[in-house]
Amino acid sequence: MNLEEVLNYRRSVRVFDKDKPIDAGKVKHCLELATLAPNSSNMQLWEFYHITQPELLAKISNACLDQPATSTASELVVFATRQDLYKKRANFVLDFERGNVLRNSPKERQEKRIKDRELYYGKLMPFVYARFFGILGFLRVILANIISIFRPMMLQVSEGDLRVTVHKSCALAAQTFMIAMANEGYDTCPLEGFDSRRIKRLLKLPHGAEINMVIACGIRNGNKGIWGERGRVPFDAVYHRI
Repeated sequence: MNLEEVLNYRRSVRVFDKDKPIDAGKVKHCLELATLAPNSSNMQLWEFYHITQPELLAKISNACLDQPATSTASELVVFATRQDLYKKRANFVLDFERGNVLRNSPKERQEKRIKDRELYYGKLMPFVYARFFGILGFLRVILANIISIFRPMMLQVSEGDLRVTVHKSCALAAQTFMIAMANEGYDTCPLEGFDSRRIKRLLKLPHGAEINMVIACGIRNGNKGIWGERGRVPFDAVYHRI
């Protein structure tokens, strides 16, 4: 299928055919493709939990209120945000960027570009993503608003704002995964109706992790799991050419 065909094929399937298992290796490959999704500052503050064990599938499904999409799914994928790993991920990207600059930048620009990245990932990102009961975010907001008096400045820098940023990046990865699955002829259903505390406990996630989305995976059971035609608001209602 070409991209348009893939996007038209993808539907939120709520009942899967339990007699048609899917290839866990292909699901893993689709998750590898999900890591290619764009994300804020390339911080990649996400983790993917690929659930294939029947016992754990049943427990996760129960935490998802035993919706048909999870109770009939062959496999589940839990997308989690990991803002708590911001220092580790910033260090990883900085190490990568040092080598990236040396491999791909003209020699006369390498020193400045490396210093820029050391400032960005070594100091700015740790400052932006740090959390301390809302206090650091409050200080960032004050600083950003003062700077914005004199020049354009990003204002969404509170701890709540950064949490939203991390979840947006993780959701982009989830969408990329679902498109990749559709390209394999597999079906998915993204869920937000779940008990996040129970899922975190089942996956042994630390306090700083958050559940972004649970995606049920399988093969659609004919038209049983699709609620008729796809409905979308008229394009003219959402499209504004300026």
